[in-house]
Amino acid sequence: MEDDDPYLWLEEIEGDAALDWVRERNAETVAELTADPGFEALRQEVREVLGDSARIPYVVRRGPHLYNFWRDTTRLRGVWRRTTLEEYRTPDPHWETVLDVDALADEEGVPWTWAGAAVLRPEHRRALVKLSRDGADATVVREYDMDAAAFVADGFRLPEAKTSVSWIDEDHLFVGTDAGPGDLTASGYPRTVRRWRRGTPLAAAPVVFEGDHEDVSVRARHDPTPGFERDLAVRNRDFWHSERFLLSQDGPAVRIEAPEDALVGVHRQWLLITLRSPWLERPAGALLAFDFDGFLRGERSHEVLFTPDERTVLEGYATTRHHLVLETLTDVSSHLHLLTPSGSGTWSRRPLGEVPALSSAGVTATSPDEDGDSAEEVFFAVSGFTQPATLCRTLAGVSEVETLKRAPSRFSTEGLLVRQHFAVSADGTRVPYFVVGAAGQEGPRPVLLYGYGGFEVSLTPFHSAVTGRAWLERGGTYVIANIRGGGEYGPAWHQAALGADRDRAFDDFAAVARDLVLRGVTTSSRIGICGGSNGGLLTGVMLTRHPELFGAVVAKVPLLDMLRFHRLLAGASWVAEYGDPEDPRDRAHLLRWSPYHNLRPGMGREAGGTCPPLLLTTSTRDDRVHPGHARKMAARMRELGLPVHYYENTGGGHAGAADPEQAAYVDAVVHTFLWRTLSDDGRVPAKGEGGRADPA
Repeated sequence: MEDDDPYLWLEEIEGDAALDWVRERNAETVAELTADPGFEALRQEVREVLGDSARIPYVVRRGPHLYNFWRDTTRLRGVWRRTTLEEYRTPDPHWETVLDVDALADEEGVPWTWAGAAVLRPEHRRALVKLSRDGADATVVREYDMDAAAFVADGFRLPEAKTSVSWIDEDHLFVGTDAGPGDLTASGYPRTVRRWRRGTPLAAAPVVFEGDHEDVSVRARHDPTPGFERDLAVRNRDFWHSERFLLSQDGPAVRIEAPEDALVGVHRQWLLITLRSPWLERPAGALLAFDFDGFLRGERSHEVLFTPDERTVLEGYATTRHHLVLETLTDVSSHLHLLTPSGSGTWSRRPLGEVPALSSAGVTATSPDEDGDSAEEVFFAVSGFTQPATLCRTLAGVSEVETLKRAPSRFSTEGLLVRQHFAVSADGTRVPYFVVGAAGQEGPRPVLLYGYGGFEVSLTPFHSAVTGRAWLERGGTYVIANIRGGGEYGPAWHQAALGADRDRAFDDFAAVARDLVLRGVTTSSRIGICGGSNGGLLTGVMLTRHPELFGAVVAKVPLLDMLRFHRLLAGASWVAEYGDPEDPRDRAHLLRWSPYHNLRPGMGREAGGTCPPLLLTTSTRDDRVHPGHARKMAARMRELGLPVHYYENTGGGHAGAADPEQAAYVDAVVHTFLWRTLSDDGRVPAKGEGGRADPA
């Protein structure tokens, strides 16, 4: 298997034989799982949640308008729309349609999905609309007149590619795209940036910045902030190391000499640097503010805006014109803080809004380049496992906080209790995890355990009405594991599980599973685990390394072949996270935990093994994590007689679904599989059957 892979043909995404195999596997899974009497009820309930017209329409300000992209069961592909703040404050605001993606898809006969828009400041009249074919990362770009609600005839247009694009002015763009041989990196992202003038061929546009073929990507943007106009570029050497530059039309680019592993932001006169390793006698995880021009001159005087401790880390920040909003985590619960600079260069700090314990809070939008009060506007949302989201608005420097919208509760939270526990991993590290379930419920219950553990991504408390309806209302318990590899305790928490140290993330997840059993929450045979992408790698490793700890496994759009991931689609960009299969030293640890290569005869329970059933889901249109990972895993398990179900959605990209209907179907497949595997009688229970009441 290591050197002679019999299933390479399944990596041919659109190959006839591969697609025939996919159709056969889909038919088997659909026939078994959708025949369950509870499947259709699950699908309808999830569909109601995803298409709920009463959910919060999150907005961003562009000039006098608040913009929102909206999808529901009547507008599956969605509508880009706008309103005013005054209208938005009303219970049922009037929206003006800017672009109807459903109508566009019907008119052109292409399954377009929305991928965002870059709007030209300060007029907010022209946009570069990005459209994805069926949810892929690659997009087409078209210039759009937002007032006329029409594409610009003979405007800027770019064909399908993994493009980066930024306005310079009305007649010029920075473009990184596939414009010909040599324009892409080994990861499939732009290697060059061109300065493209309206009315000229893209191929004739001069290259103003470039990286190497082995880099992950390069990009450039223009900052039009009055008085602080700049052209900035970044060369992403790998996933965790980047070089930043100030571009000039008259001379060479000037290197911004920040640490390559730091996060760097530029806002007006400030250069904001978030450290991932110690620098200037400041610890990893600190946020430092420099004068931008002084920094370029070699000055290193700065203000420390945040310093982490053992429990509290910086999750992110947002800017208004004259303030910063810090988002921090203390034992994985959120807090918001408003920072205000004084004339002496120091910054004052105060809490922003009220955030309950075991909750999440984050800034959803600011508009520092607008006029008047809008420049200090902050939209932020607060939610928790049993607390639907609340969207608030405030002006930085003003104490009043306005509640704009409250999401309805779409599942019953009566009797549910949220707890945080700590498991002890193999090396003695305390690993936090959240448990959501009925208080005082007797007997071990089916548990859905979710994890990710990679790329410095934090799993914070969040409100999921899908999980509420499909799992919690039916008597299940939901668990989130905050394992190493994530960002829950800052850069060190992530770096502890990089490369050859990835085993720590796997040990952490196994420790949480064991702790759930020790606490009497459940038994191993009733734990179902789920993860997507890197989380799919996690659950795949659990299947092959600790099969005795779990009763069911779900891997969505997963990485599973860790000896070939770097050759498939965007996989080369993740070498800095996992290691390089071409390096014998890295190959050894990758082989040690590559799920595809650790399947073996005798794992099946009928042969005395402990292999739990596996459900693999992916998308033919996933151009980030190759569907071949899931295909080959399923084929190998079938060859070995191991229990596996496979479902490949034809659209949806890395999200796995392109619209609410597809998403509801896939979610129903997943939860039907889990309930059939983990419930006492092998069927999907009805709402309230697990001992809790239906929602009012």
